[in-house]
Amino acid sequence: MKLILKNINEILKYRELLISITLREIKVKYKQSILGMLWSILQPLLMMIVFTIVFSKFVRVPSDGIPYPIFSYSALLPWSFFVTSLSFASNSIINNAALINKIYFPREIFPISAILAAFVDFLIASVIFIVMLFLYQVSININIVYVIPILFIQIALTLGIAFFTSAVNVRFRDIKYAVPLFMQLWMYASPIIYPISVVPERYRFIYSLNPMTGIIDSYRKVILEGSSPNFQYLGISTIITLIIVLYSYRYFKIAEKTFADII
Repeated sequence: MKLILKNINEILKYRELLISITLREIKVKYKQSILGMLWSILQPLLMMIVFTIVFSKFVRVPSDGIPYPIFSYSALLPWSFFVTSLSFASNSIINNAALINKIYFPREIFPISAILAAFVDFLIASVIFIVMLFLYQVSININIVYVIPILFIQIALTLGIAFFTSAVNVRFRDIKYAVPLFMQLWMYASPIIYPISVVPERYRFIYSLNPMTGIIDSYRKVILEGSSPNFQYLGISTIITLIIVLYSYRYFKIAEKTFADII
């Protein structure tokens, strides 16, 4: 934790560079794209439509009494943000090799900027979710404020994993192939298609060790159900997130000393 706090001020000194690289990431992402930022809406939207048809109409996956389209979209929205962030952040050091070899600045700016760029997509796609909340007449109450700490935990988890994968990717280029596969498997191990209620009671603690379990379930509870999150699940997610962030950032700072030599 001391290492993180020590380097926050240094990152803030380079905030203009962080903003500049983030804006560049956004522009490059949609360069020569016909639909541009509409892709950020289409990805979770199309997945929601497919999931609704397959898992609601044919497989009949339960959704705890919530209409399946909004049930699935409430999870696909933060999940898409998670996947997109890691996809770009994992390759962020490699993709900016030219800058790393020229001047010094905090190298963690690259994975952070990738996540910030993905966050813009997340905000755009959230517009569809707001419309769905209105169409399905979901009542919003004071528990909606829990979205802020839940989102913060998710971003911290994403950043922790991004520090690790981006650093490892410098030495082992297999990471860019492993991350997409791992994320696909992770999705089915998270309560996105189905609710936690379908997991047998005796396995739920083990299941909750997946940090995205508490995060996804908490989004659903505070937004769709209007209740407070399950603090046991969210607490476990928070503890695991802190562990991942601390150890991943420590590894990143050790590995960054050799970035210029290896790249």
